[in-house]
Amino acid sequence: MPRDSRMSRMLHVLIHMEKHVKRATSEEIAKMLGTNAVVVRRMMAGLRDKGFMISEKGHNGGWELTCDLDAITLLDVYNAVGSPPLFNIGSHGDQPECIVEQAVDARMEKTLGEAETLLMKRFQTITVSDLAKDFEKALDKRRESDKKICVSK
Repeated sequence: MPRDSRMSRMLHVLIHMEKHVKRATSEEIAKMLGTNAVVVRRMMAGLRDKGFMISEKGHNGGWELTCDLDAITLLDVYNAVGSPPLFNIGSHGDQPECIVEQAVDARMEKTLGEAETLLMKRFQTITVSDLAKDFEKALDKRRESDKKICVSK
């Protein structure tokens, strides 16, 4: 089962929009993400529906943030992209009458449910602004590293 990248893609877009562009069209965002503008509109619609973005059609239209990134949590983005399954593991379901399979499935569902609850609580405590700060730190580190390379040549 392929990974669902909608959440990470939307986090990427949110940070880009705050740091680099005030307004972007679906086509511009699609080019940045290497996908189709229709896919972008579908993903961005959840953010708009939650009130984090606005969109305008037509000439000079596009997507625009309506709030600061510190007002948006990872849980908000997760919910906005449709709350995709978090885990690619789970019950097999081939032989539901098998007692061994029932025991395995019950424990797996309980454990995955507990893990999901913990992850959702953690998602609530991390803002998109926190991720943007991580980006800024990484960028500063890269700039420092580039300076060292240039100086030593």
